[in-house]
Parts: sequence; structure tokens; C-alpha cells
Amino acid sequence: MKTRILTFTLSIFLCVAARAELKWEQSTIDLHPSVSDKTAVAHFKYQNTGTTPVHFKSVKASCGCTTTQTQKEMVNPGEKGEIVATFTIGDRTGQQIKTVTVQTDDPNPAQATSILTLKATIPQSLDIKPAFVYWQSGEELKPKKISIKATKDFPAKNITVKSNSQNFESKVEPGSASGEWTIEVTPKDTSHPFGTALLVQTDYPKEAPKSFYVNLQVTNPPGAPPALKPNAPNAPAVKAATPPAIPKASPSAGVER
Repeated sequence: MKTRILTFTLSIFLCVAARAELKWEQSTIDLHPSVSDKTAVAHFKYQNTGTTPVHFKSVKASCGCTTTQTQKEMVNPGEKGEIVATFTIGDRTGQQIKTVTVQTDDPNPAQATSILTLKATIPQSLDIKPAFVYWQSGEELKPKKISIKATKDFPAKNITVKSNSQNFESKVEPGSASGEWTIEVTPKDTSHPFGTALLVQTDYPKEAPKSFYVNLQVTNPPGAPPALKPNAPNAPAVKAATPPAIPKASPSAGVER
């Protein structure tokens, strides 16, 4: 009986002694990219402080705008490494929070999953007012204006606009100061709801000019039933076009939604 107890106790001791343990130097990293940066990159460093190897089962980012890269799939005792998380900024501004979920083969559930957090504070490049322009169904075909102003850290000298829709006309007028513009947009038809995204292309930074979006929409009046297109009694209301339908900029353009 004593032998059995001793054997059982020894097996527990060996299980506790022989264990993997991945320690992270930081589980949250704050980044402050410049206005011209296309990406924000976080390096999450780790070390296996246990006595058995650690195997990565999966490393998943919380969104498609963030990619991850691991140096190795197995980490031996005492070894160090890092997981690199790259966040594509695109036209995003303000604080962005992205997570990376790391799953290992550690038998302890509390140790098997780690949540890594990337926080990026992105400076504003263009001040766009308003970023959403709408007309109600049946409204007069009157132009509406959008004010564009480059911030001091984003020295754009020129902008152009593009749209995949033939239902709007747009033109750009330079403002009273450098880095300021007015976009005038006029719908050709307001008889039924529809929408699109207006692509605002800048010339900065030179190697990968950034682009931004303004939403244009013809909507139903508040409380009105969904409008139908003329001569199409069962046609559903047209949904707003999504950004991928916008004519693509050159491969170097920093456009992402």
C-alpha cells in the first residue's frame, strides 16, 4: 500500500516538474505610428521557462487587417522567440485595438491560451466633413459640398476623386489655403434609394499615396416604406456599394477598408 502511495505521489511530482510554460515579455503593446506609416508592427517576445517543449497549435488575429508571423512551431525549454503582428493602417484613424489569440499544447487550460493585444494610435491625415452625404428620395438634384483639409503632419498637395457609380457627378475645387479643398457632389437621380462610396485619392506619401472614402446615399424619408424602382414592381431597394467595388488604385496605394 505504501509503495502504491509513493508511486502515485512520485508520478504527480514528475508531472508538475515536467511542464511547459510560455512567458510573455509583454501581452499588450502600444504603438504610435506616424501619419505616413502604412503599417504598425508589434513584436510579442516570449520564452519557454518550463522543462518540456511548447508547440504552437494556432495563432489567429482578430481581423483581416492584421497578419501574424511566428519564428518557430516548437519552442524548446529555455528558448526565446517572438510573434510579429502587423496591422495595416489603410485609412483608419484614432485608437485601433487588435488582438492575437495564441493556442499552445500546454495541458493546463489556463496556460494554453494567450491573448495578445496591439493598440495603435493613428494620427488623423485628412479632416473630412461630412464623411457621409445623403439626399432623401424625391429631393431636388442639388449639389452638396464636402470640406477636405490636410493636417499639418500630412502635407498632401493634390487630391482626385473617383466613383464606381454613374449616378453622381463630382468635382474638386482648391480651397483658400494649401492643403484645403471642396468637393461638390450632385446626384443625377433621387427617385429611389441607392448609394456608393466616393474614393478620395491623395498624393502623399509619394511612395504609397493614401486614399479615403466618403459615403454618398439617397435614402427613404423617415418612416417611409422601402421605395421601388420605376417599372420594376418587385425590385428591392438598392444597397450601398461596398468599397471593394471602387476602382482600384495602383498597387502602391495605401487603400484598405
